[in-house]
Amino acid sequence: QVQVVESGGGLVQPGGSLRLSCAASGSTIKLASMGWYRQAPGKQRESVAIITRSGETNYADSVKGRFTISGDNAKNTADLQMNSLKPEDTAVYYCNARGRLWTWGSLNDYWGQGTQVTVSS
Repeated sequence: QVQVVESGGGLVQPGGSLRLSCAASGSTIKLASMGWYRQAPGKQRESVAIITRSGETNYADSVKGRFTISGDNAKNTADLQMNSLKPEDTAVYYCNARGRLWTWGSLNDYWGQGTQVTVSS
């Protein structure tokens, strides 16, 4: 099976920065993409940033220019650098890894446990 582990969440003041890290482990895993999602109280989970194996990225409009996602295919990792943080960025952030366990298998989604990011003065 695949294990997804996140780190880097915490409390930060408005305007501050935070870096989230995610690692997907599994001896046979082949990832098509990795991404970060978030869910605030009373709201649905939304996509924040996604990076494909080819290096293409996609960002939510609300974070463009402030967040940067990067990945390492060899290590099956993805980092999310968050700058100029705002109170509305407060949410539980989840890492997603999409991939297959063998060459001819279907794509599956694997999720981390979530890490709390709180932006408050």
